[in-house]
Amino acid sequence: MLDLAHISAFAELRSIGDGRGVIARERRGIAIATVMARKGQGAALAAAVKEQFDINLPLGPHGSGSDATSFLGTGPGRWLVTHDAGTPRFVDSLAQQLDGLASVVDQSDGVGLLRLSGPALLDVLAKGVAIDLSAAAFPAGSVAVTQIAHMGVTLWKVDEAPTIHIAVARSMAGSFLHWLEASAAIVGLAVDT
Repeated sequence: MLDLAHISAFAELRSIGDGRGVIARERRGIAIATVMARKGQGAALAAAVKEQFDINLPLGPHGSGSDATSFLGTGPGRWLVTHDAGTPRFVDSLAQQLDGLASVVDQSDGVGLLRLSGPALLDVLAKGVAIDLSAAAFPAGSVAVTQIAHMGVTLWKVDEAPTIHIAVARSMAGSFLHWLEASAAIVGLAVDT
């Protein structure tokens, strides 16, 4: 079976201009799952996540964990889970660990991830995101399910540098890159390998 999580969703990612206003790095090989709490199982699910991963399950649009394993609140009773040592077995293991408490759906092959940073990142994202990404309104740890230039994305702020991770449907990766390149052309887009 083809494992798309290890194949670039952003193969066309390239540096644009001379500057380093935005720095992009693709995150490959990441296991990604949507976790949805079963009715009446929220507290038990939170306890299981704490026991299995030593992570406090976030309530609301926040992330908990680390780059290794993150639970990102994307809606009521719903989380996007990312795991850096991405293998199909992680999602299977997660489903077994949360059996009866949550539904777990593997998203690894359907989503591409970018890690974006740089001094002009927020200005560039403001050209397509209809939410305030300033430190006051969107501090580190915040998560948003939104749109960038009419494309659905999930983004989460890792730190105040700022560093923001963006999940985009693989089928939209080319369109997203076109938007990113055009929006960052003035300040420069550098690819970090």
